[in-house]
Amino acid sequence: MGRLGVAILGATGMVGQIYVQMLSRHPWFEIKAVTGNSSVGKRLGEAYRGKGHVPSEYADLEVLSSDPAKIDADLVFSCLPTKAAREVEPKFAAAGFPVVSDASAHRYWPDVPLIIPEVNPEHIELVESQKKRRGWDGYIVTTPNCTTVGFALPLKPLVDDFGLRYVNVVTMQAISGAGYSGVPSMAILGNIIPYIDGEEPKVSEEPRKILGTLVDGEIKPLDVQIDATCTRVPTIVGHLEAVQVELERDVSVEEVKESLSGFIGLPQKLELPSAPRRPINVFDYDERPQPRLDSDAGEVPGMVVSVGRVRKGKRPGTVMFVSLSHNLIRGAAGSAILTAELLYALRKVR
Repeated sequence: MGRLGVAILGATGMVGQIYVQMLSRHPWFEIKAVTGNSSVGKRLGEAYRGKGHVPSEYADLEVLSSDPAKIDADLVFSCLPTKAAREVEPKFAAAGFPVVSDASAHRYWPDVPLIIPEVNPEHIELVESQKKRRGWDGYIVTTPNCTTVGFALPLKPLVDDFGLRYVNVVTMQAISGAGYSGVPSMAILGNIIPYIDGEEPKVSEEPRKILGTLVDGEIKPLDVQIDATCTRVPTIVGHLEAVQVELERDVSVEEVKESLSGFIGLPQKLELPSAPRRPINVFDYDERPQPRLDSDAGEVPGMVVSVGRVRKGKRPGTVMFVSLSHNLIRGAAGSAILTAELLYALRKVR
């Protein structure tokens, strides 16, 4: 089959560069347009200078403004900042573009799917009611916060196999999650910042929508309380999370490990290009996962969530574990690309 033409909104930022790298020689998608802000009119290679490497086949693409009238593509990826995404993404959807966004601007709209492809592919059906309700020829599909993916994906098999009553998560988030200028070096070097503005509400609410049930065209969120403490640590990539869950029944450590390691979703069944064979990797020894060693895990580097230190708590039904995800790949560009592959496989993109 011929490759679909795609556009990347915000291609010159840190996450935008990951999109370009992952889409280089992608079997289904070909980059036809890139947009930026201060770099409009430059070549992509010139806009990247001093920031990163651009694959040679895309170095001469002109950076355009984020205007639907200027874009010729079958599908749009958006990694725009929240404020810009709130204004720009609906314009693209109204103009007939399928938009896959990793921005937070529209994640909480009731008719916008918030997708982890292995967890809730059935929520994609929301795009049909979204189009009718808003009078759009296109639509918006969102992916979660980079932190949410790292524990919401392991929660899925636990919910299915054992039921879930409560979650507490403490995140240790890499500085790349804040972008190039997000955290001053003098603030983070040799230090931990115990608060990330606006992060904890996202981490507490997004999994409830993702793990919710689609009923009569609406999502009923999972009825579970999630408490979150989000911190910034001086690692470059890889969000590490300490997770404690209370399940609906008492289970053994081996049952939990088997549930996690045996889990596969629709992307694995469809053998989508960016899907790892097993989305969750479980370590049997206490020293792993580690951001430096395990962030790039998987046949598609960075697309596996690694879990370790699985152990029981003091109370019946309580289990603790540590999870790790690559915040720029599985937590951002990789999730969006896998979501787009799923949309294409389900004939939501033509």
